[in-house]
Amino acid sequence: MEVSALIRAVDAQGGFGMVIKKGERDAGTLLIICCENGTNLRAFERMPQLDGTRKWALSKAEDPENKQDFVEYCERRKRQDHDLWIVELDAANAEQLLKD
Repeated sequence: MEVSALIRAVDAQGGFGMVIKKGERDAGTLLIICCENGTNLRAFERMPQLDGTRKWALSKAEDPENKQDFVEYCERRKRQDHDLWIVELDAANAEQLLKD
């Protein structure tokens, strides 16, 4: 449900969202890739906080000098977590859609 809501929200902003990898429907972790016109990729995941909550945090940013490193990070995350969802949100300031 959260994946659908994020895709609808980015579409409403005039951007584009798509599921790159489907994970476990009810308990899958989300890896959200935010970008602008397919560039400046940033991966966000919910990270545990000291107070026990889980907030969205930047887990990897694309290095323009080594774009393959970002791809390898996503591939490694897929291998580590078979329940993982990977969703791309392509819009200006797409990370603003990630609310805690």
